[in-house]
Amino acid sequence: MSEAPLSFDEFFQDEYPRLFATMCLTTRSRHEAEEIAQDAFVRLLERWGRVGVLEEPAGFLYRTAMNLFRRRYRRARTLDRLPIPSEAGEDAFATIDDRDTLIRAMRDLTPRQRAAVVLTSILDYSSEEAGQILGISDSTVRVLASRAKTAMRAKVHDDDPS
Repeated sequence: MSEAPLSFDEFFQDEYPRLFATMCLTTRSRHEAEEIAQDAFVRLLERWGRVGVLEEPAGFLYRTAMNLFRRRYRRARTLDRLPIPSEAGEDAFATIDDRDTLIRAMRDLTPRQRAAVVLTSILDYSSEEAGQILGISDSTVRVLASRAKTAMRAKVHDDDPS
């Protein structure tokens, strides 16, 4: 008996919370994260006939979302008005203290470092999978994630009052 293909509605229900959380950590803005997640799902829906039959349609979704983020970031830099707030006032996981520490540690990372560390360390994608999503080599993902972790450790150590 063959398994029925996943409907877009089911896929959306399964993936939206995870994509939204990923984009919150990547963009540091709930508003930006919501817009990017919605745009990514709209683009996915437009291609659902082809994407829905893929073995891993979530990879297409995350790559689309990361491309949208990079495009927005470049556009904002060009216009000299970066949409990333200077304070970490919007903690998407305010009920968990560790999430606040994580967001503070990620504050000074480059967008590529944030994307690499979120995909590999938080979402448990392999460096190969993360590289495919981001459109870069797996070795670049490993370098970006390693540098991000080093910077985050230093930030947490510097912020530690003890």
